[in-house]
Amino acid sequence: MRIGIDVGGTNTDAVLMDGRKVLGWAKSPTTRDVSSGITNVLTALLAQTQISPSAISAVMLGTTHFTNAVVERKSLAKTAVLRIGLPATAALPPFVDWPDDLREAMGGVYHLVHGGYEFDGRPISALRPDEIKDVAKKIQDAGITSVAISSVFSPVNPDQEKQAAEIVQSVIPDAKISLSHEIGRIGILERENAAAMNACLAVLAVNIVQSFRNALSSLGITAPFYISQNDGTLMSADFVEKYPVLTFASGPTNSMRGAAFLSGLKDAVVVDIGGTTSDVGVLNQGFPREASVAVRIGGVRTNFRMPDVLSFGLGGGSHVKPEPLQVGPQSVGYEITTRALVFGGNDLTTTDVAVAAGMADIGDKSKVAHLSKSLVDASLQRMWEMVEVSVDRMKTAAGAVPVILVGGGIILIGDKLNGVSDLHRPEHASVANAIGAAIAQVGGEVDRIFSLEALPRDKAIQQAKDEAQQRVLDGGAVADSIEIVDVEEVPLAYLPGSATRIRVKAVGTLAVE
Repeated sequence: MRIGIDVGGTNTDAVLMDGRKVLGWAKSPTTRDVSSGITNVLTALLAQTQISPSAISAVMLGTTHFTNAVVERKSLAKTAVLRIGLPATAALPPFVDWPDDLREAMGGVYHLVHGGYEFDGRPISALRPDEIKDVAKKIQDAGITSVAISSVFSPVNPDQEKQAAEIVQSVIPDAKISLSHEIGRIGILERENAAAMNACLAVLAVNIVQSFRNALSSLGITAPFYISQNDGTLMSADFVEKYPVLTFASGPTNSMRGAAFLSGLKDAVVVDIGGTTSDVGVLNQGFPREASVAVRIGGVRTNFRMPDVLSFGLGGGSHVKPEPLQVGPQSVGYEITTRALVFGGNDLTTTDVAVAAGMADIGDKSKVAHLSKSLVDASLQRMWEMVEVSVDRMKTAAGAVPVILVGGGIILIGDKLNGVSDLHRPEHASVANAIGAAIAQVGGEVDRIFSLEALPRDKAIQQAKDEAQQRVLDGGAVADSIEIVDVEEVPLAYLPGSATRIRVKAVGTLAVE
């Protein structure tokens, strides 16, 4: 048996599963420190199911800790960026496009050294170990232990990044080093940004992982725990400490994976309506469609994998203003049980509208009996239009599409939407996010440029597959369960040498199973 947990802006959800069967689920308001909310929801789940903690084989967590830290500019470690690229790349130094407050929170320290590669692996210039050692001493003297190392075209050849890391580690033994080729894709600035963001979260990651361990231990749960990534797969606790940035946007991803599992559909649009916002994404072969452009996180451009998600301000706690009519984006959030009309509060919310329309039986419906039919109908129409427009924006072709509704806020939606061929409301839809975390597999991805003049196409693809499979194995998967789920080739006509970008994704079943 396994437990899946997902921390949302309003509620923290938990579900207990035995194989593919849901044995029980619980919801608890998300707390300001998040960890307390996790403890509360687990306590409720264990009490409800009467399952012994010793019977649990694994716990899967989806958390907003790291995203919140960047957005709020809190708990970030001072970080130095070491870029290998001179004499090239000096025109645009590290942190060049960062918001001032985030750059200041991280210290804004960077150093440029000689090295780097061309797209086909030819060196721009030789690496200079003494130069890197001098830089490492300066970083040490500044009292900085979080270091991000980037190099020009390191996804093609990571050797110089690895060599630089060894030198820095020899000078600063306790350094926490993030290598850009392990996190981002082609594109030096965006990949470097992702590595720097990962490095600044390194200390927080250790503390968060330990707090999760303590929370589980306090409840007698000794099973290993895993954190969900933003591609719908899992990573071990040790892996999280090294790559916390990969948890960004894992909440919507969990919901989409849970929607695919509950509905049995592998290709559909998923609308996850929570308490504060709604997230719309697209399932492709059961996994979230990835964003094809650079994604801004906390105001910083990054190019590591992120789900293609459209978010808008509609949730169960969204404010409704009658004149002129406005739904959201403000929300009462996790305070809905004290501020919504049906719970004796003074704020008119979308949940109050749903209860007044007879679409939900929550709280005291007599508290909303005074709402006029015209206001209720107009509010519902506005909500449905918001969803319809968002679904239409995420479609890649004309015509109606199947839509899966998940999340606690699906009580706001009627039985029919324009532009939707089939509207699915699967059982346990309100905790699809926690189910998505519970069923997640281990994943690994490789995204590199190969010169097909130097390496034949079949060998290049096989090399990428081998690397992706090895990453899955390192993530804790059973060796014989690993499979390749996606292979993408993009010829780069603007580069010489028959350059081709090859992206491979592999997944595997957790070893605990």
